[in-house]
Amino acid sequence: MADKVKILVLTGPTATGKTSMSIRLAQKLGGEIICADSMQIYKYLSVGTAKATPEEMQGIPHHLMDFLEPTERFSVADYVEAANECIRDISARGRVPILVGGTGLYIDSLVKGIRFEREQYDPHLRERLERELRERGIEPLFARLKAIDPEYAEKLHPNNHVRVLRALELYEQTGRTMTQQRADSVPPERPYDDTVVVLSYPDRAQLYSRIDRRVDAMTENGLLDEARLVFDHRDSYRTAAQAIGYKEFFPFFEGTAELSACVEKLKQASRNYAKRQLTWFSGMENVCWVDAASPAAEQVISDCFNGKETAAS
Repeated sequence: MADKVKILVLTGPTATGKTSMSIRLAQKLGGEIICADSMQIYKYLSVGTAKATPEEMQGIPHHLMDFLEPTERFSVADYVEAANECIRDISARGRVPILVGGTGLYIDSLVKGIRFEREQYDPHLRERLERELRERGIEPLFARLKAIDPEYAEKLHPNNHVRVLRALELYEQTGRTMTQQRADSVPPERPYDDTVVVLSYPDRAQLYSRIDRRVDAMTENGLLDEARLVFDHRDSYRTAAQAIGYKEFFPFFEGTAELSACVEKLKQASRNYAKRQLTWFSGMENVCWVDAASPAAEQVISDCFNGKETAAS
């Protein structure tokens, strides 16, 4: 490990306080933060993605956040390439790279050093799959993916249209499943001296209560305006239009549901998302689980990073 760059990864389900904790850790460890959230990369979408405000950042540099137009595609391969470049730059300046976010696929791919093949692009195949999605909905497409690649399908939400279509596209182009491609792309050893910390609440009810309160706060702080922006550009903001935090309000804008019902739907969707995140992180190896409610959480994480085995929980 001596010749590998040392990185800290702070992840966990939504609403566990990763943002505030990461700022404190960056101050303590001399670090800079690299976003590991698949929605915080986009411009204009700050409330619904829970981006740190400039005041919350307290002068700590943040990378791969708020830099991409919502009309642009950004794959996990793009993320790994960009994050690797950030890690090289930060470490070369003698700072500690701290990856922060809840997108398990981004984090898992980065720490394992997965090598991505250059994406093959067949516009006719993509258009056919997208047309099928428009005409028949996601259900038959997701069912096809489950039959082809049940292991990968288990990790996806059916409404994650982008990844469902990409997995089907890969199979039709190459005859290989996404699970097979990922297995073939993992190198024999991890590229970094990584410490992966999962910040969570052992009491699931406490986590869900925090999620509900955060949705209420977002609603008060302008979430509806962002959701309206996404709704008005739903044909071009394709990723955002499928994201939790925005699509739940579409029935309100269409006049088919009350606002209060949409807020409750968002709370339920966010709780379900937290469950899926916990399932993903439970399947990761070599992680340090830390109780977000513990007054000693920050010290525990620092100890994990510094190799003190007694810190792991």
